[in-house]
Amino acid sequence: MKHDFIENNIGIMIVLIAVVISFGGLAEIPPLFFLNSTTEAVDGLEPLSALELEGRDIYIREGCHVCHTQMIRPFRAETERYGHYTVAGEHVYEHPFLWGSKRTGPDLARVGGRYSDDWHRAHLYNPRDVVPESNMPSFPWLFERSLNPDGITAKMAAMRALGVPYADADLEAAPDALRDRSEADALVAYLQQLGTVLN
Repeated sequence: MKHDFIENNIGIMIVLIAVVISFGGLAEIPPLFFLNSTTEAVDGLEPLSALELEGRDIYIREGCHVCHTQMIRPFRAETERYGHYTVAGEHVYEHPFLWGSKRTGPDLARVGGRYSDDWHRAHLYNPRDVVPESNMPSFPWLFERSLNPDGITAKMAAMRALGVPYADADLEAAPDALRDRSEADALVAYLQQLGTVLN
């Protein structure tokens, strides 16, 4: 029997498994690059402002994406709790995506506009002041650190090279948008825009 030969020869089995997985990947992944729903921005999507872009980098630096997903799956339990399921067109300007599947804390895909800026600041400074049962750590240093406007123009130019439609005027105005702003200001600005396109 041929299958006995394959099952008893681990080297051949590994090669055949790799071939099957490769064909499966080719059948599933490349078509996504040609679907408009995965490559084109949803109506009303704007690139992140300079302040929001800095906030996103702080969000990544502080590990927020490790505990909070930004991807609502199309299941009733999730859409009833968090809102409209996530679509790829909402995230075409993001590099890298921050979807994920680990939820130590709630999903933040639609958190924009749900709470006031003051609520977010209080939550970042000491989460238990607004959510007593929270196990989220405090981030008081974000209120002490000022943003550095020096690298924002180059960062936005790099994002433009990746397809984010920043205009020259956006790049020129970016450093002024960060002057005299704290890291907490940037993170709150980033959180407040999450998911507002499809809300």
